[in-house]
Order: sequence, then C-alpha cells, then structure tokens
Amino acid sequence: MKISVFGLGYVGCVSAACLAGRGNQVIGVDVNPTKIELVRNGKAPVVEDRIGELTAEVVASGALRATTDVADAIANSEISLICVGTPSASNGSLSTAFLERVTEEIGEALARKGTRHTVVFRSTMLPGTCLELLVPILEKASGRTAGVDFGVAVNPEFLREGSSVKDFFDPPKTVIGEIDTASGDAVAELYEGLPGDVFRVPVPVAEMTKYADNAFHGLKIGFANELGAICRALGLDSHRVMDVFLADRKLNVSPAYLRPGFAFGGSCLPKDLRGLVHAAHRADVSVPILSHVLPSNEEHLRRAVELVVRTGKRRVGLFGLSFKPGTDDLRESPLVELAERLLGKGYDLKIYDANVSLSRLLGANREYIESRLPHLGQLLAASVDEVLEHAEVYLVGSTDAAVVAALPHDERHVLIDLVRVPDADTRRAEEGYVGLAW
Repeated sequence: MKISVFGLGYVGCVSAACLAGRGNQVIGVDVNPTKIELVRNGKAPVVEDRIGELTAEVVASGALRATTDVADAIANSEISLICVGTPSASNGSLSTAFLERVTEEIGEALARKGTRHTVVFRSTMLPGTCLELLVPILEKASGRTAGVDFGVAVNPEFLREGSSVKDFFDPPKTVIGEIDTASGDAVAELYEGLPGDVFRVPVPVAEMTKYADNAFHGLKIGFANELGAICRALGLDSHRVMDVFLADRKLNVSPAYLRPGFAFGGSCLPKDLRGLVHAAHRADVSVPILSHVLPSNEEHLRRAVELVVRTGKRRVGLFGLSFKPGTDDLRESPLVELAERLLGKGYDLKIYDANVSLSRLLGANREYIESRLPHLGQLLAASVDEVLEHAEVYLVGSTDAAVVAALPHDERHVLIDLVRVPDADTRRAEEGYVGLAW
C-alpha cells in the first residue's frame, strides 16, 4: 500500500518504519525539518530498540521517504496515519491543537484529490473527538463527505517505549474504529498477518480503548506499589506475596471482576479492605488507591439510587437481594443497602429473590438483615409477578432466568438494569430501559 504517516515522534516514526518494513511505500510527514533531514539520511528521530537499523534499511531500499509537504504526501498515498501529539494542558485537559491543524491541512489536500483516501487517527484522543471535532474539520476543508468521498478510522496504538518495534510486529490486539466498512478494510489490510485479535468497533469505542488500557496499567502499578509499601512496613517480602497473587489466573490475573456491573459487597471484600487500610494507617503508610476503593464502591451505589430518584416514580420493585447470585448471604449486600436507602427516602418497595426466605435466614446473616431491614418480611414478594404488578420502576439486580424472562417490554415502566441482563443490547433501544454503567 501507499501510506503517509503524519508526525514522526515515537508512534509515527515506529509506525512508518515498520509499515515500510512490511513492504509498503511510506511517506513520513512532519513540520520539524530536523526530523525530516534525519529520516532522509536513514536515521531515526527517536532512540528506540531496533528502530535505527530498521529506519536505515527501509530508507536505503526506497520504501520510506520524508517530507514537510502535506499535499505531496496525500497525493502520493491512499491511506494516512495521523500520529501527532495530544499533550495535556495545565488543567489536565487534552490539547487537540496539533490534531486540528494537521486535519485541516489534510482536508485541504483531499479537496484536490480525485481518488478515495482513508484518514486514520492513531493519536490518543477522548471519545467524541474524531466524529464531533475532526470529521467536521475534514469535511469543511475538503468540501466532501466522510464515509462517502473519503474514509475515516481510529486505530489506537499499543506500543511501549523501549519495545515499540517488537510491539508493532507482535501486538496484543488491533483495534479499528471505522466510520464505514471500506475504511475498516483499508486499516485491516495494514496489519494483515500480524498476531493478536482484531476488533472492528464503533469509532468512540476505539477512542476509549486506549484510555481503558492506560488507566488500568496505572492502577496496577499503583496497587502493587501500595501493597509493597504495606508489606515493607509489616516486615514482609512484597515480591513473595505478589508471586502468590500472580499465580492465580482464575480470579486475579484474568477477566474476573472486570465487567461493569453493580457495587460489590459480601462478608469478605468490604471487611478485608477496611482491615488492610486500617493496618496501613497504623503503620503510617499512605495508601490513597486502596483507601478510595470503598468510597468508589459507595459512589457506584449512589448512582443507582439517583437513577430511581430521576424517574419521579414512587413504587419500586427490586429483583435480587443477596450480595451475589446463587446464595442467600445478605451480609453487606449492596442490594440490601440500596433497599435501605430507598425505604429511607419513602419509596414503596417490593423485593423478590428466589434464594432469600426470611424463615431460612440463620445466625449472623439473620442478625445483619434484622438490623438493616427489620421489616423485610413485609417487603419480600412470593413471586416475580407480585413485584411486576406492584412497581412502576423495576430495579434488576439479578440475572435469574425467571426474572429476566418475565420483565416486560413496554414504555409504561422504567427498567433500571444493575447487572446487564442477557438481552440488554435489545432493550437499550427501548424508551424505559436504563443501564447503570452501559
């Protein structure tokens, strides 16, 4: 393919050299004449493992050249990768000034081109930036329509500085946000034959994936460091602790617990988090991440209450009460807390949970519920239908098949989904459906 790459920093330089190394004809574009001169002389503008040798090789073979001329690059390529920087402003907001400038220049060049061209954004940008800001700039500057006269896609990079060449040829995944199928096809062709799953998704989803990755990476590092600080204060070898932690590929290093849903609860997680944070404080160790896990959980529960309040309706049905499916354990269940708050606000509440029967609750479980919901017997319904007949708002905290099958599809009721029911994708088009975090 004939490719132009705009921005010859780490991402652009590596992308240009690697794509040229795969047999494509690549033009690197940058406003900095020093970078252009370096590439023309077969030298990489950045210091990175393997990039120097690869750049020298592809420049010598004629597969990569560099220019400051945007019009020349667009005229002599069929697809453009935009890799310019999106630095943080002083207030933490994302600066899109470089993106806007190069997008306008590309749009002006597209106005003079007779064949279809695909513009691919690899710069990190927040969801909505491409469709709401950059596409209108392209259309205005070119006088043409995106998805009809030219293609647009978002293709975030997952390259780590220090190993970016290796990561390019062995990516963890390839994400393509496409404005239309033809745009996605053009991007997919760039990476044909490389390992890893390929995800072709809506443009805003592709924009968000980079933030999801980096936020989680930062969270993992912060978690490990805080745990290490606690271990050191307690006289433990943190690496031995983490060796055991990392060996668990079922719950710890796995997809477990990484699907947005309702707040967590139960007899273990809240108690143990409180205990660990308390131990850290006693040892005079500051653990801001761990200290804010429970407040974050509390905030998620508050969102559910707020969704009910916004409906303006008073009769509420709650499906599910135990802290997780398949158990009758009500201790520190977020659904119990939700019910308690709704009652406190004067809502007329009915609850159904197939696993919860007041007559079967024993010991600490019974003591807990009697202290939190002393009138539970009056709130519990004997059937799904009893709750459906009572309520105007259905709060779904259970994926019980009988509950999901009985939930109506109508506009007279509001369905607030706390667990993402199996048919959520279909229900999202319904006026009364509200997802807690989707």
